Amino acid sequence: MAKIQKIKGFADLFAAEAGKYTFLEGAARTVFSRYGYGELRTPVVEFTELFAKGIGADTDVVGKEMYTFPDRKGRSLTLRPEATAGVVRAFAESGTYQPGRVFKYFTFGPMFRYERPQKGRMRQFHQINVECFGSASPYTDAEVLLMLHDFLSAAGLTKLSFELNTLGCPECRPAYRQALSDYFASLPADALCEDCRRRMTTNPLRVLDCKVPSCREATDGAPSVQDHACARCKGNFEVVTAALDAAGLAYTVNPRLVRGLDYYQGTTFEVVSGDIGSQSSVAGGGRYDGLVKLLGGPDVPGIGFACGMERLALLLPERKTQAPDFHIAVLDAAALPEALALAQRIRAMNLTGEVAHEAGSMKSQLRAADRSGARFCLIMGGDELAARTVVVKAMSTGEQMTVPLDDAERVVLR
Repeated sequence: MAKIQKIKGFADLFAAEAGKYTFLEGAARTVFSRYGYGELRTPVVEFTELFAKGIGADTDVVGKEMYTFPDRKGRSLTLRPEATAGVVRAFAESGTYQPGRVFKYFTFGPMFRYERPQKGRMRQFHQINVECFGSASPYTDAEVLLMLHDFLSAAGLTKLSFELNTLGCPECRPAYRQALSDYFASLPADALCEDCRRRMTTNPLRVLDCKVPSCREATDGAPSVQDHACARCKGNFEVVTAALDAAGLAYTVNPRLVRGLDYYQGTTFEVVSGDIGSQSSVAGGGRYDGLVKLLGGPDVPGIGFACGMERLALLLPERKTQAPDFHIAVLDAAALPEALALAQRIRAMNLTGEVAHEAGSMKSQLRAADRSGARFCLIMGGDELAARTVVVKAMSTGEQMTVPLDDAERVVLR
């Protein structure tokens, strides 16, 4: 029978790698809760319409990358390619909104996109997401960026660069889109790749984000969004940068920075690393005022970001698992019940360790204890069972002593 293998682009995460994800989630919970954010868990499957409407039907994500399928009633369902649309749907559907209040959520979980697997980019990938609804203040933008910086610092990631831009608003962006379209139309027909020629009409801002070298060279002289932003957008962006300056957060303004999803407007940002090759972005986000209303909720502003956990994990050192406190070696099958009971008493004292479930020779049992890395090996054989004692061996020094069975856990606790 042929061996069943995992699907290409999907990964198994064993303890050493999974520990990095657990560490990142713990750091996120600690930092985000400090800013008043609460955890929200949303489904991994949603109606396809949510993403087509929220992300944009002409985006690469919706057009090329989604895992979409019909259910048994013929309804089109999609494995979520990103988290924001689902969080917005949950917020709008919950009916919890109250004018004047700000609602703050963070989420963890797998996302799914059909694209070529490569380092730091899988078809099933994991994200940490933050979403904030109800505040249009540019100081909220600044605080979200500062919180992202605090999280990355808590995770021990320091060699990162923050890039900022403003994408304008519904009032000033149409004129900028037209200026871009006019510029791209003036280029030679073969100056842009096939995807960018399509984007020229569907989403010209995305041409600026193309990674094809010839496209980047051809668009070097493209109009800057900074020159087309309205007074309100310019003012808000100046407030954000001034607040970051006051807080001491270093950043660069990148006029070419755009986001791949249609719902972004106003402040947008990315965090990049030079240590993981071409897939340098480890976090990104921005403001998406209007998205909640578009998806059937109240007309409230929103801002958020996502961190790619696979890419963050590439920057983390190997997570060393903590050595267990004990290993119980059993030399006589008659001692197995008492050994298991002893292990439970030790674990109840918040100590960690294992117990043999089958009796074996002294040599094999000590070999297992040595492989485990335990601080103590507790040895129980027929003689110890009869005398109600345990031999406790300190694995680092080889010293051992015989103690009463009822006192063994206190020796390990020391």
